[in-house]
Amino acid sequence: MRILIVGGGIGGLAAALSLHAAGFTEITVTESVEEIRPLGVGINLLPHAVRELTELGLGEQLEETGRATAELTYFDRHGGLIWSEPRGLAAGYHWPQFSIHRGELQMLLLREVEARGVPVLTGRRLTRFDEAEAEFADGSTLGFDLLVGADGIRSTVRAWLYPDEGPPPWNGLVLWRGTTNAQPFLSGRSMIMAGDGERKFVAYPIKDGLINWIAERPVVGEAADRGDWNRRVPAQEILPHFEQWRFDWLDVPGLIAGAEAIYEYPMVDRDPLPRWTYGRVTLLGDAAHAMYPIGSNGASQAILDARALAFHLARSSDVGHALPAYEQDRREPTTALCLANRQMGPEIVMKLVHERAPDGFTDIEQVLPRAEREAIAASYKRLAGFHPDLLNQRPSYTP
Repeated sequence: MRILIVGGGIGGLAAALSLHAAGFTEITVTESVEEIRPLGVGINLLPHAVRELTELGLGEQLEETGRATAELTYFDRHGGLIWSEPRGLAAGYHWPQFSIHRGELQMLLLREVEARGVPVLTGRRLTRFDEAEAEFADGSTLGFDLLVGADGIRSTVRAWLYPDEGPPPWNGLVLWRGTTNAQPFLSGRSMIMAGDGERKFVAYPIKDGLINWIAERPVVGEAADRGDWNRRVPAQEILPHFEQWRFDWLDVPGLIAGAEAIYEYPMVDRDPLPRWTYGRVTLLGDAAHAMYPIGSNGASQAILDARALAFHLARSSDVGHALPAYEQDRREPTTALCLANRQMGPEIVMKLVHERAPDGFTDIEQVLPRAEREAIAASYKRLAGFHPDLLNQRPSYTP
């Protein structure tokens, strides 16, 4: 079976590795950029994604490249502790959670794909396709028995399938992302979120001495460059909105001011689709279900897509049977997750605390009782597929 994967990001490369591991050998990955470089900032790989990459033989490399997250801790905008929970192995999972540089993860996957002899053709911008052949801007063509659109939130494949969809919808929030050389905070492996439901600051280490951070706030007017992760802005645009956010354990303005580069990104996603598959063409990752970066799920869900696709193709190499099974496996849960992220997912605890105690609190139990906090967290984990009771018992996607 000739498999063409359009998109050399995390989802597309994970799909190539998964399909190769499942016994498929005629795989080609195409990427529109001339050179794949380690762009971006930090992301989190949740235990369900780490499980899949570990089963592909990448566990040790993830451990060497990323940083195992010890706990996730929420604070209000005044630095008051809302709650904290262990993550990864400390939370009872059989697999850790890793904070990792997105570009370094992509390059790790690229090296593994190339080591397995799978060609990755760069500078190939898809322009059209039919039931059996894809054409690129340079005039080249590639035949296929299966085309996988893994080309991101501005997917060309998705646009061909849904030509009237338009640009990604924006919710009025803007993210600024950067990395800063700084001293560790709290446990040294903590992921923190502080905020009030509108303004938010996230920080976690991705290697020794390097802190990844995200600042978020509403912006009036129209957002530029929807879906462009690489628009740089100066720190002076952000600092006035977070200059009072100095806590005993973290200097937020100091992190922002110390960043070598800061990238602006409007908070956009895609509306859930009624179907991903048309004949021999299907979607994967952000091309299928781009969601708000809430709950640390974007890259993790793309990796799960990749593994599920390979699993169902290995069980039935008949595309007419395998693709509907893949879509049945993945479309409903990712649709539910996308909608949950629009309602702030587990981060809603910060909004609830601000609504109930806008000036801060002395006793969190009087504001947001432990049982309510735990119910919010557990519900989201089950929805996203990484509650330990579900994940530890789920059968493997290894065929």
